[in-house]
Amino acid sequence: MHPEYTEVSAKWSCGIVLTINSVLQEGISIDVCSRCHPFYTGKQKSLDAGGRVERYRKRFGSSVKTMEVGGS
Repeated sequence: MHPEYTEVSAKWSCGIVLTINSVLQEGISIDVCSRCHPFYTGKQKSLDAGGRVERYRKRFGSSVKTMEVGGS
C-alpha cells in the first residue's frame, strides 16, 4: 500500500549534492538554491529594462492623475 522509499542523490545547480529519501528510483536535479540564488542572497539587482519607466513618465506623466491614499 505504501510506496517504497530509496536513497537518491539530489544535485543543485550550484554543485551541492545531498542524499535524500524519495519514491523516485533515480537522482534528481534542482535549479533553485537558497544558498546561491540572487533573490535569496540579497544580491539581486532591479533593472529598468530599456528605460521603460522614464518613457512612461514622459508620455503620460502630465496627464495621469494620482490618487491620494487615506485622505478624507
